[in-house]
Amino acid sequence: MSVNPSPWSTEPTTRLVDTQLVSSLNSNTTFNMNNSTTTTVDPIRDWIDDLMLDGGFTICLGLPALMFFGAYLHRCWWLRTHRQPHRFGRTAWIYWPSQLLIATACASLLPLLATLAYSPFDSNGLLLSICVLLFTWFAAIELNKREHKYEIRSSDTLFVGYIITLLTSALTLYILHTDPSTNNDNEASIHYLSAFAIFIALAFAVEAAPRSNTQVQIDSRKHDNLSAYDQANLCSRWAFHFIQDIVSAGAKRTILPEDIENTIAKDLLTHGSYETLSAAWEKELTLAKQADREPSFILSGLKAYWRRITRFVGARIFAAALAFYPTVLFGDLLQFFVDYHNAPNEGRERPTIVYGLLIATGMLVASVASSLLMAQNFQGLYEIGNQLRAGTISMVYRKSLRLSPQARQKSTLGEITNHMAVDAEKWVMSAFFFPFLILVPFELVLGGYLLYKTVGWSLLAGLAVFCVITPIQGKMAGFMSGFEDEKLEKMDARLRLMTEILSNIKIVKLYGWEDAFRKKIDIKRSEELHSEKMLATIRSILTIVFSSVTLLMSLATFGVYAVYGGPNMTPGKMTSQVVFVGIALFAKLNRPLGMVAHTISVTITVRIATKRIQKFLVLEEIDTTIVQRLPRQSTKGGLLGSSKSVKKGLAPVAIEIDNGTFTWEQDVTPAAAASVAGLDKKATLSDAEGERQPLLSGSSPSSAAATPGRPTLANITLQIPDAHLTAVVGRIGQGKSSLLSALMGEMYKKQGTVKIYGDLAYVPQQPWILNATVQDNITFGKRFDQNLYDRIVFASGLQPDLDMLPAGDQTEIGERGINLSGGQKQRVSLARAAYQDADIYLLDDPLSAVDAHVDQHLWRELIGPQGLLKDKTRVLVTHGIHHLEEVDQIVVLKDGMVSELGDYRHLTQARGAFYHLMKEYSVAHQRRASLTRKHSKDATAVESAADVDSERNTIVGDDSASQDDNDDKKKDGDEEKDDKAGELVAEETMVDGKVSWKVAMAYARAVCQIATNFWLRHWILDLEASESSSSLAAPPVARSTSYYLTGYGILILAFVIMDVFVNYMSEVVCGIQASTTIHNRLITRVLRLPMSFFDTTPMGRIVNRFSSDMAAIDSQLPEECNDLLSFTTLIAASLLVIAYSTPAFLFFFPPLVFAYVVVQDYFIKTSGALRRLQSVAKSPLYQHFSETLAGVSTIRVMQGQTSRFILENEARTNTTVNRTNIIQLVNRWLQIRVELMGGLIVFTAAALAVLNADKLDPSLVGLALTYALSMVTFINALVRTFSEVQNLMVSVERVIEYSEKPTEAPAVTGVHIPENWPQQGRVVFKNYSARYREGLDLVVKDISFSVNPAEKVGIVGRTGAGKSSLTLALFRIIEAADSYWALASDPSAESLSSPLESAMFTSDGSGGSIEIDGIDISTLGLRDLRQHLAIIPQDPTLFAGTLRQNLDPFSEHSDADLWQALDRAHLKDLVSSLSATAGTDGQGLGLSYEVSPNGENFSVGQRALICLARALLRHTKVLILDEATAAVDVETDDLIQKTIRKEFKDRTILTIAHRVKTVMDSDKILVLEKGRVKEFEAPGVLLKQKGSLFYSLAQQAGEI
Repeated sequence: MSVNPSPWSTEPTTRLVDTQLVSSLNSNTTFNMNNSTTTTVDPIRDWIDDLMLDGGFTICLGLPALMFFGAYLHRCWWLRTHRQPHRFGRTAWIYWPSQLLIATACASLLPLLATLAYSPFDSNGLLLSICVLLFTWFAAIELNKREHKYEIRSSDTLFVGYIITLLTSALTLYILHTDPSTNNDNEASIHYLSAFAIFIALAFAVEAAPRSNTQVQIDSRKHDNLSAYDQANLCSRWAFHFIQDIVSAGAKRTILPEDIENTIAKDLLTHGSYETLSAAWEKELTLAKQADREPSFILSGLKAYWRRITRFVGARIFAAALAFYPTVLFGDLLQFFVDYHNAPNEGRERPTIVYGLLIATGMLVASVASSLLMAQNFQGLYEIGNQLRAGTISMVYRKSLRLSPQARQKSTLGEITNHMAVDAEKWVMSAFFFPFLILVPFELVLGGYLLYKTVGWSLLAGLAVFCVITPIQGKMAGFMSGFEDEKLEKMDARLRLMTEILSNIKIVKLYGWEDAFRKKIDIKRSEELHSEKMLATIRSILTIVFSSVTLLMSLATFGVYAVYGGPNMTPGKMTSQVVFVGIALFAKLNRPLGMVAHTISVTITVRIATKRIQKFLVLEEIDTTIVQRLPRQSTKGGLLGSSKSVKKGLAPVAIEIDNGTFTWEQDVTPAAAASVAGLDKKATLSDAEGERQPLLSGSSPSSAAATPGRPTLANITLQIPDAHLTAVVGRIGQGKSSLLSALMGEMYKKQGTVKIYGDLAYVPQQPWILNATVQDNITFGKRFDQNLYDRIVFASGLQPDLDMLPAGDQTEIGERGINLSGGQKQRVSLARAAYQDADIYLLDDPLSAVDAHVDQHLWRELIGPQGLLKDKTRVLVTHGIHHLEEVDQIVVLKDGMVSELGDYRHLTQARGAFYHLMKEYSVAHQRRASLTRKHSKDATAVESAADVDSERNTIVGDDSASQDDNDDKKKDGDEEKDDKAGELVAEETMVDGKVSWKVAMAYARAVCQIATNFWLRHWILDLEASESSSSLAAPPVARSTSYYLTGYGILILAFVIMDVFVNYMSEVVCGIQASTTIHNRLITRVLRLPMSFFDTTPMGRIVNRFSSDMAAIDSQLPEECNDLLSFTTLIAASLLVIAYSTPAFLFFFPPLVFAYVVVQDYFIKTSGALRRLQSVAKSPLYQHFSETLAGVSTIRVMQGQTSRFILENEARTNTTVNRTNIIQLVNRWLQIRVELMGGLIVFTAAALAVLNADKLDPSLVGLALTYALSMVTFINALVRTFSEVQNLMVSVERVIEYSEKPTEAPAVTGVHIPENWPQQGRVVFKNYSARYREGLDLVVKDISFSVNPAEKVGIVGRTGAGKSSLTLALFRIIEAADSYWALASDPSAESLSSPLESAMFTSDGSGGSIEIDGIDISTLGLRDLRQHLAIIPQDPTLFAGTLRQNLDPFSEHSDADLWQALDRAHLKDLVSSLSATAGTDGQGLGLSYEVSPNGENFSVGQRALICLARALLRHTKVLILDEATAAVDVETDDLIQKTIRKEFKDRTILTIAHRVKTVMDSDKILVLEKGRVKEFEAPGVLLKQKGSLFYSLAQQAGEI
């Protein structure tokens, strides 16, 4: 009886004839060989006999040809019906030779047909097969013609047809050559068929020739923008050779972004991924709603690509089954060695060497085929993961644009960025690991089946071990889930805090709060690392499952088999086949068993990440129906005077609110709204006495804006006519900005209707500036119109600023407009809105940030009745009162309600609160109209051009030419350091001393594992010697079974202990410590970097270091380094075993090592460069995201901007997807080549063993080949892990780059300062000059003046005169020009490694000095200096946390002190009301009130008052007010000034103000112009000098 020994079959490769049980021979395999009498026959000959009996040549030649005949015809039909001719022509040197060779091959079959047709002998189906083959290749000629007509790449159908035809022809020729009995005309048949095969082979060579440089493919690349993959043939795709150009380029030089542009496949584009995933998510939401369950984002992701996932999982299962086949053939090979060794003793003929080599070849072919399938499968799954990631990023981005007000408070910038940077990345992992949920059970079942055929029911003992470990593993997985969730939450909290600090780093430095925030970060970091440590601990314990469970299973299995594994529960025979095939199968099971834990871990991680995204995606969205957006009405009916009420039908209406009640919180009760409505009725029209109360009297707990739970705006009824100018006034916190938000639909509408007729444009109170050029910020995506642009630039007062810039309007503005002054940012924001050419303009106090003369210019040229926007509807929120008599309508808000409405004349005649306000605060309002008319446009333009010399303009201009332009356009240089530095960092991270010890422990672990297999070999040899001794009647030499089992168990236990210990030490001890050290260095350095660094570095880049880079260092790097050591030691030990058993292998070892080194070197260089490009691509994506969230209101309100920003997000996501995909393609390139070489190692070891079969012991061969089989996996894993470690070192490199940048001056020096310094408050500037960075122009030039103790000095000057620069100089945010620290903190000094080296800087002292109470501040530590000065900054900033923490971050004051400060800052009632609404009568909860990020739950004016309270708490003799009252109304400004005069009467005060009125009562006025002191005298003296600059400023402000 014959069996099938084909190397492509899973049946055995030897024929067994049992003389007693013939009927059972069909189950005889290499695994069941107990006591049978064997007779060796030629299995190849046996297979040929079976083939000839079962169909002959029809099966091996005719049937494949028939299949391809049908395939060729179908392909011809498909091309004709589904494709269009490409019209690029044919590649003649490929088309005509291939056609000619195919035709010649067909011609060579014709004489063969004639020979067979007239032959009297049976052809065994060869005649029919040749006929089918002839028709098939005639059809191929037509198909080749159509392929060249319709396609620009090689035909896959023809490609496979060539290969299969060559294989079947070779098999037919072999049969004809080796079996003369099949046909007596063999010689002629062989000649003709050989000719056919040769011509087909030549045609195949032409078909497979590279075509990338042909004119057809060159033209198609230009015309259709095709990638290398689109043009690659089938062989190139399967071997990933199409990526070779990029790999080769990376090995020669650094890969540039342009090298990999447009290489992304169309299927991976973000827009398509979003549509697919979004559709699945919407369907899941519908199904979840119908089933009354929670929607599952992870389920919707899997459903979106279920067809492709199913296809890839099926292919993965087939590849996994194929991967087991070399192990099956390994059993056959061991049987070959046993037969070869025993045949002479048993009087049998030895099996042929050819048969052994055929088995070795089969192992190679199966290994390579499995590798090709696996690589394609991996790439396909990774592409699905990339699509899911890109779709998720797009969904998160779009969702963030639609969040409701309450939902935005629940998701901070850091959290949403985390969804993109961390959570979405988990999809890539899930696409790779989710198939293991099906694959692992399949591999376990298949491996278990093969093991059962080897050791029988003894396998149950091993399964019992696995069943015992699995519940433990499940319990550990539960712990992992909890710690993973906790870790992500802690990381969110840390990144949220870090993002807030970086957003307000200037404020942090001014207050000297670095240490306070550092402590907060350290607390968050320690909590995060605790979770990470617990995760690493559990992972180290779970390594028992990864690497030790199969050893424990083999111990139990072999133990039971040795004692009870034989027939009738007798001891089983421990043979080479049983032991080594069992070990090889257990080794195969090691991966799926190990993947159980890893797959569970990844599944948990992905589930948690997708749940976080899911939670975000189901957040409430803004209701777009709140505001009815209608087309602009016709203006033919004319406009009414502003003094008359607007009635429907008399004039077109632009804005209409009818009984509207609005709130920022969704859960405002109707009762609260009703109470406000009642209050409104009492407070509005009837009570004249109530109307005459000043607006400041609203500082009670009844204030709607200050009381949570009540509507912010109540019972608003308002009509604004088209093309009218309406001013909205009121005290801070009364709802002015909220009214604009309500008009934009940004608030909850509880009742009423809102109608907007026309398009909106919005200018926010705090300008929102993009990191782009000035022109891009103004045009904002609209088509460029030079005439309109020029008019708007002039009207916005920007022309003088642009003239000062080297690059003009092409100058790049830094992130958040950080290199522009407040006034410049506001004017750019105004110009942007004006360029939109909208119908309605919502202007939120844009004039507060500009100087008086700029205010007049903007009013006259842009906003006012004669300005550029005169034909547009304008709603102007203002705290100023000097333009109110020129507006058409005034809306007075009080307690969130309209208290007065009308034009200026009407309201003053009513003598209400508005009248009293004007009477008290408008000293010269009667002269303002004439003053305004007095200034001509030309005069303003000349005056502006003469006086605008911005302290920050020089930064913008020079940055354009040097720093900022390079910063963003040459990101590679900014993001990278050389590789050598990265390698040095790696050594430092590993910590000297511990690394060598850890390596030794890893080697000890490998030795323990190998010793277990040597012990089994020792057992086998003893048994064989015992049997030999007993046959010779000699005493047995074998010991008891318990002896061998005990030794085996001890070695396994030693390995398990070493394995867990090494993993714990490497990941938990060394990894966590290294991560802690790196993060500490990073946060310490970043908080101490000079302000110039933050001016020129987008925040996204810095956040990227703290998020994805630190995440890689925390988790991935320790694990990969541990794996690197493990695989290195295992490979080294395995090579020693192979060399020991097969010494001839040493001759082949050097070329194999050389090949590995070359491939790895190629890969490492390319992969490292690509990983850097990938990291660099992420920063612009996150930066754009943070910019979007900062300006989401502006984006939503302006027509067409939402879609434009979505497209920009998709473009940036496409860049990251493209670079990630290229990395995966290069990984697959590596995988194919490494696994091919691994297969060659197995083949070489097997072939050498076969060729030396007479010299080798079968047990030693079994041991060697066992390790050779595992070497394929080990080497592939080693190269991948080594490459991954190198890639992860890019994260270390990027972090260390920021950890080595030059810092500002030290926090503390050795200079002793007196207690309570400064005690007097004398400030002296001596010839002081400063610039923002080295290489830029001076912004403060040779300033000298002295401020006496307790003197009040007002600092004024036109925009850009250098006012704020003085503040920065006092706090040493900028240093004196050419001083020691000005040079040492410059980026050009990065190479200096110590203060001694930086001492080579020479300072001539030209920058001058600043003294406070006689001490030169340049000698003090920055902490000592900044914490002894007080400031109320220009941008009032609050941080997330409690109100108490915002007032007193160092906990230096008691609650009584805090309440006293709040009372003096007129905030006690407000904060008390917060306490009362929280449900307590105590005052403590008010201080515990949670402040939203950036203080968004307080108005800008309220934030300014909180900053005032901070200053009151800091008992210092020097106070700086940097335009502190710019964002408050005139009443509050006056109140703050009175508070300052009272509470700070014994302190030195420097006040920078746009409003000249603010500084009129100062002791002296310092007037700056172009960075120099123009005037310094008492205000009365300067006002008497009509030629003074201060006089002209006061006159423009209407104060004289």
